[in-house]
Amino acid sequence: MKEIVVLGAGYAGLKTVVLLQKKLKDSIHITLVDQNDYHYEATDLHEVAAGTQGVSRISYHIRDVIKPRITTFIQAKVVKIDPEQRAVKLAGHDDLLHYDYCVIGLGFVSETFGVPGAEENAFPMTNLKEASAIYNHIISKMRDYRKTQNPDDLHIIICGGGFTGIELAGALVEARPSYAKIAGVTPDKIKITLVEAATRLLPMFNEKLADYGVDLIKESNVQLLDGSRISKIDPGTVYYKHADESQDQSMDAGTIIWTTGVSGSPLMKESGFDEKRGRVMVTPHLTAPKHDDVYILGDVAAVMPPDGKRPYPTTAQIALAMADYAADDIATRIKTGKHEEKAFVYKSLGTVASYGNTKAYGTALGHELRGYPASVMKKIIADRSLMETGGLKELLAKGRFDLYH
Repeated sequence: MKEIVVLGAGYAGLKTVVLLQKKLKDSIHITLVDQNDYHYEATDLHEVAAGTQGVSRISYHIRDVIKPRITTFIQAKVVKIDPEQRAVKLAGHDDLLHYDYCVIGLGFVSETFGVPGAEENAFPMTNLKEASAIYNHIISKMRDYRKTQNPDDLHIIICGGGFTGIELAGALVEARPSYAKIAGVTPDKIKITLVEAATRLLPMFNEKLADYGVDLIKESNVQLLDGSRISKIDPGTVYYKHADESQDQSMDAGTIIWTTGVSGSPLMKESGFDEKRGRVMVTPHLTAPKHDDVYILGDVAAVMPPDGKRPYPTTAQIALAMADYAADDIATRIKTGKHEEKAFVYKSLGTVASYGNTKAYGTALGHELRGYPASVMKKIIADRSLMETGGLKELLAKGRFDLYH
């Protein structure tokens, strides 16, 4: 019986487990390791941070989808991977986990790019606990305003105007009325500022579609400071510099959120893999270049498209596609001793960005979508992801079926 160790219960790791349980019912044992006992939809973290969705709506227990006869779940933190010895060290466990095949899907961490004070004075938003902390902090600031009348309590700054930052801005706009009620003010008093170094936002879309997304930001009374590079963050203060100015400017806010960038798990470097920003350039079969028994998926993997210019962006969509391939490849190797004949090929189905619950924009299956149709497509995409990892039970319990606005 082959032993398969899967590290991380995110999109890539959990889907790989779900598929292997179906493909190799009696010929494998799987050990799944994650530091949490739940899976969460990482693409919805911005909604938890804003409070427009609760934690329970975007998460479910890992035990709900594993089959104990085949899979053992261990809740622990991975300390080190030793590919030479085919072993994994876990925090709080004396015994090593040994494997025939290892699947690494350890996810991402916040990347501050060396900006002084960013790590200490801004909230990251890379997991469920961090998203919940942001929401709790915002609510505490709204309550504090009733006592202090400090206008900074009503100001939320988002550092980073990429895909995540813009989706977060939309969720915060939607939550404005609820914040205002707690603070005892009108919604227009809740100030939201988005700071971004680039002047061309949403580069994954064509110019017209990107302009549509930017217009949504401006029309929702969000202050957009594009072309503004953040130089440092002090407690309650963000310093930034416009491209055409020599002096720093500053803004004060009760809540500062960092969404500027992410990198793969630092464990990849600590375990000796050849990586860049926590991502390993994988082989055509999604394995580590020097270790054919180690599959590297999701945010810790770098996959080069045919044009060879730069790796595909790390998204839930590509993570799920990588899980499909890895599960097929492992199954084929166990049955035949050989890899799948075809290498991994990624075909994007499109990208859709939400701006609150009822507005969205993007591309899907070769078509541009805006407004309500895009919002429906965004929810369909989310439901598809939920179905692929959690199955019908979780889809019915947690799915987004509010398609009519």
